[in-house]
Amino acid sequence: MIRVLMCIFAFGCLLYSTLDQQNELTKLSLRFPELMKEVKTIRAENMRLQYQIDQFESPAHLLQLASLPQFSHLKHPLVSDILTCAEGPLLELPGKEEGLLQRGPRLTLAIGAKY
Repeated sequence: MIRVLMCIFAFGCLLYSTLDQQNELTKLSLRFPELMKEVKTIRAENMRLQYQIDQFESPAHLLQLASLPQFSHLKHPLVSDILTCAEGPLLELPGKEEGLLQRGPRLTLAIGAKY
């Protein structure tokens, strides 16, 4: 008799856990359309904001801003004010004599306008 009661109890626990999992899945599936609508709204807002950014950064708008008095101190450098360096020979890395190929960090040169 105890074995039968234990089997019925185990079956009841299994049935309860299965029903609880089904309830969780139902809650999630009911929430899914709401979340998809929210994602769609966020994507539309991102597209709208990206359009505004593109409009603000357009060359025509930037030229309009450059003509405003609060930006009159900003000047585009003249070609004579820009320092440039001609491309030189490749950098000789140590260890080339031994036939070893060493890969080190690339050296970069920053070029800007004279102040």
